[in-house]
Amino acid sequence: MASALTLLLLTAVSFATPAPTPGSDSTHKFNWDRTKYVYAFGDSYTFVQGTKGLANFSFIGDAFHFAYTPEDLLEDEIVPKNTSSDGSNWTEFLTGCFAGKPSSCSPRQLWNFAFAGADVDKALLPLHHNFTVDLVDEVEQWAAYASHVVPHPAEETLVAWWIGINDTGDTLNRNVTDIDAFWELEMQSLFGAVQNAYDHGLRGTYLFLNVPPMERSPDHLGTAIAPTYARRIRAYNAALAAHAAAFAAAHRDVAVLAFDAHAWFGAVLDRAAQYGFRNVTGFCERADPGYFWFNTGHPTEHVHRLLAHAIEAELRAASA
Repeated sequence: MASALTLLLLTAVSFATPAPTPGSDSTHKFNWDRTKYVYAFGDSYTFVQGTKGLANFSFIGDAFHFAYTPEDLLEDEIVPKNTSSDGSNWTEFLTGCFAGKPSSCSPRQLWNFAFAGADVDKALLPLHHNFTVDLVDEVEQWAAYASHVVPHPAEETLVAWWIGINDTGDTLNRNVTDIDAFWELEMQSLFGAVQNAYDHGLRGTYLFLNVPPMERSPDHLGTAIAPTYARRIRAYNAALAAHAAAFAAAHRDVAVLAFDAHAWFGAVLDRAAQYGFRNVTGFCERADPGYFWFNTGHPTEHVHRLLAHAIEAELRAASA
């Protein structure tokens, strides 16, 4: 699966390119063993529940409780096994930060600002709920209330960005006549948010994950719309790769990495038995490592565990 697990320092390459020898013109050199702070922005595939968050949606706050104090943030605790997998998720497995205050986790702290149900920008796609915080606002919220509270030294910080799963699905219910032009608008919003994080000092290393083959989820597998879904996901991923490469070229003080979640999910689904899965078409809604899907659109804890291991292996391979 080496060619499917594309983690690379972006210059002008795409997610589909076989992984090259790590290296770039970046003045910042990434090292996973040196990383102490992992930040995350995204949607339900990434969010963790916090004691100061909205139940089943966030670590801290929501659209109606947007502001928070430094004390709120520093006293907030991760609630164990309360994610979209009904267990731990990939950010928790990756960092080893499963419960309690992120500042108490070692060797890595997990500061997870993802919001379940998020799209990139509510100006482009409607919110799933009136309390939803989209990715643009996740970063706005972090910049206003957390950027000066939690440490993020560049040499010790990894920032993970995984968004687009809801966006690609939501376009299926809208009359989008030019999907490439639409994704270009999305990328402008997404990388505007990335730039906002950068401008507020969140630098070091950025990790972008692309959208998995969601047309293979139980909700869409074998449906008439699945081919359209697949095409829209591929178009989104191509736009993401291009814009991540452009961001890397313009920000030489940031190491920009990319993990090809689309290829990884596809490879595991294609070789399910090798990974201990006996069912990849249905869903279980319980803790069953034999199932790939927990529900119609979210993978099980075991998938998150395997995904984290795959990402960590590539992070080590990319380390200077």
